[in-house]
This record gives sequence, C-alpha cells and structure tokens, in this order.
Amino acid sequence: MAKIPFGPTYDEMLSPALIEPSVRAKALKALYEDEMNPINLFNITWRGADDQVRKLVLPPALTGTDANVVVMLGCGFPSGSHKVGPAYSTLIEGIVDGEITDAHTILGPSTGNFGIGTAYISKLLGLRAVVIMPDNMSKERYERIRKYGGELELTPGSESDVILTLERTHALMKNPLNKALAQFELMANYRFHRHVTGGSAVAAVRGVGNGRIAAFVSAPGSAGTIAAGDQIKQAFPEAKVGALEPYECSTLANGGRGQHRIEGIGDKMCTLIHNVLTTDFLVLIKDEETIQGLKLFQDGADIFASLGVDRALADSLRDRFGPSGICNIIGAVKLAKFLRLGPGDNVVTVATDGFDRYHSVLADMERRYLEIAPFVMERWAKDIFAGADESRIYDVRKAAAKERLFAQKEKDWLKFGYSQAYLDSMRDMAFWEQEYAKVAVYNEKIAALR
Repeated sequence: MAKIPFGPTYDEMLSPALIEPSVRAKALKALYEDEMNPINLFNITWRGADDQVRKLVLPPALTGTDANVVVMLGCGFPSGSHKVGPAYSTLIEGIVDGEITDAHTILGPSTGNFGIGTAYISKLLGLRAVVIMPDNMSKERYERIRKYGGELELTPGSESDVILTLERTHALMKNPLNKALAQFELMANYRFHRHVTGGSAVAAVRGVGNGRIAAFVSAPGSAGTIAAGDQIKQAFPEAKVGALEPYECSTLANGGRGQHRIEGIGDKMCTLIHNVLTTDFLVLIKDEETIQGLKLFQDGADIFASLGVDRALADSLRDRFGPSGICNIIGAVKLAKFLRLGPGDNVVTVATDGFDRYHSVLADMERRYLEIAPFVMERWAKDIFAGADESRIYDVRKAAAKERLFAQKEKDWLKFGYSQAYLDSMRDMAFWEQEYAKVAVYNEKIAALR
C-alpha cells in the first residue's frame, strides 16, 4: 500500500481548526516555503491562516446588482486551485479502501486543474501520474503538470472535447495497473465539494448581508463544485442552485454542441456525479466575455475605481481569477437579477484558480484585438458585469426538464458501462444522501490509517 506520511479527513478539510496545532502551523509555513512537502496536504481547505474562508464580496458598483456576490477564492489551495481537493479525496478513498497501491499508475482525466491536482497529490504520495487532457489548453497548465512530475497523454481538441479524455481514460483502464481518479464519475468528488465547499460556503456568508445564501452558482465542469449546493440547501432550503454553461455549447440547456474557450469547465455531457435533482436553473455565459472580464480583473483596477469600486478591492482582484471564475461571477450577477435579489441577499460562487496559468490566454486575446484602450475596457466593465441581463436563463425545476437532463445523462454514461438501474437510482435523493453519508466512514478510515 502507498505510504501516506500525512493526510486530512473530510472534517479537517472543512474545519482545519480540528488539525493538531503543531501540524497546522507546519503546514501553513510549508504552503509558502516548501511546496513539495507532503504536509501541504493539510492545507487543502478553503480557510486561511486566520481560520476564515478566503473570499471577496463584490459590490454593486462592480456587479450592478444590490445583492452581495460572495466569491470563494481557490487560488490559496496547494497547487493553486481547489481542484486539488477532489484529487486528494478520490486518491485517498482508493488508498484506504485498498484499491490503490504504490504499484499503480494514477490516471487523471482533466482539462487542466484536476490534472494539475492529480500530478501534485501523486507526487506528494510518491505515485506515478498520467494526466489525460486535450491538446489545445493553455501552455501553463501543461508546464505545471510536468513541474509536479506528471506525464501527459493528450487527446485532440480543446475544452469542448472533454468526452475524448474520458474515452481515452477508459481505454487505459483496461490495464489493471492503471487506476483512474475519474473526477466525472467518482463520488469522492461529490463528497468533497458537498461537505467541504458547501460547508465553507455556509461559513463564508456569516456576517455578510443577512447571513443567508439566496443562490449558489457554478459552471459544472466535472459537476463536483456544484455539489456544494446540496449542502447549502440543507442550511438554507430556499436557496437556488444555478448551473452555468457556455452559450457556445449549451448541452444541458438545449442539447447544443460547439467549441468554447472557458478553460476550466466541461461540456457536451451531463456528468455522472451531477445531482440534477437540486439544480434549479441553467444560465448561459458567452465565452468571450469571460476573457474580457479576466483582462479587466487583471489590469482594470483604474477602470473599476472610476466606476465607484473601492480602490483597495479593485487592486485585490488582480491575480486571483481565471476564466472560469469570471464565468461564475457573470452567472451570479445574471441569476441575482433574474431572482430579483436585493440588499442583504447573498449569491455565492467560487473562483477555481488564479491568473498564474492564463498568461497565454490574455496574450492570445491581445493578438486578436486591434486595441484594448481604457475606453474599451470601461465599456466592457459596464456591459459584462453591471450590464449583465436576465437572458438565456432556463428554469429546470419542473419534472419535464428533469427528465430531459436524466435522458442526457443516460445517453452519456450507458456507453461507459453503467447500468440503467444505477442511473435510475440517481433519480431519488436517497441515493445522494447515502453517498454523502460515506463522509463519516472515510473520516474514520483516513484517521485510522494515518
């Protein structure tokens, strides 16, 4: 069995105050000084050294809505993205269950951040990792994977061709020495985000507005992050959950297919671990607006300040967002307006990663545009955020809409060997509650092995 020098439980990832103080102190020191020290596993949490959830609260001057847009920041996780959490969870569950040993090669199907997390966690645990991802992603992602010792298995296409990574992963799994951290399929991803991200979201709004969550939005990628909505609804039953899709590839909304450039989110399928029972709305986001918004957050502090955003907050936006985070903010603004939310109401979302892996994305944008003068960026700020409207929002709360989403899931997953009976079991909330209840089981297993 792979030797595990350290490793947190689900409860410790949610509440790092539960970690033995000397271990927590060493982990925080290593986060900034010794990235490859395995003690960094204890930094897999949304909370910073002050034990507060890392977040920004975006004001009406930026968003154009009176509701608070609360953005949880993923760039503070080890490896620079919250995707390291589900990578650790899927790997540690396999290890404590005896299904993964140091004889295995770890496969990480991904469009980037989960692959980075897979390479990083595998490196800390002394395991070989192969990341399967499209061959047209930002070069910084490939470089980060190689930095962590991961090997690359590239499939044709871009963010819009994630299904090809699944097909290649399933082919490689025919070798019994390959074990896949299949983020789109394994419930450890669901458990991490429901427990850790969802619980952290509830904590993030304490002292903000009315202290409640009116809505949570996330682009479904693997559909791990959106599982936070299930936990949020336990605390705030009135909360609505919005799943965001690229306008250019609106598969869940209307069966659409196409190419898009919002790195960090998947498409063309309904992922196996997506609990569509608790998704209330689908919101479509134009991919170019996420790149324009990224440019604004990176270089537009003067623009935001001129529009009335506090200067310190405007400056703090730099380096903390990637395209998927901008996508989530636009979606939060659109849904807040659609729901007629007002002062005191809170919409929560996440920024998966920071800017460190997207320099080439802005460089490409600057090649495509004739000019990006201040007056152009000011127009973007007014149009993309404050000017976001209520168009392209689909209500999927009724039975017919749910049935269409289940049909999409069946189309996508029966061909990968899942039975109709298993897929049918997902139509009952009891299935999801039973999967979530395993958090307590794995808490005990991880602590015992440690």
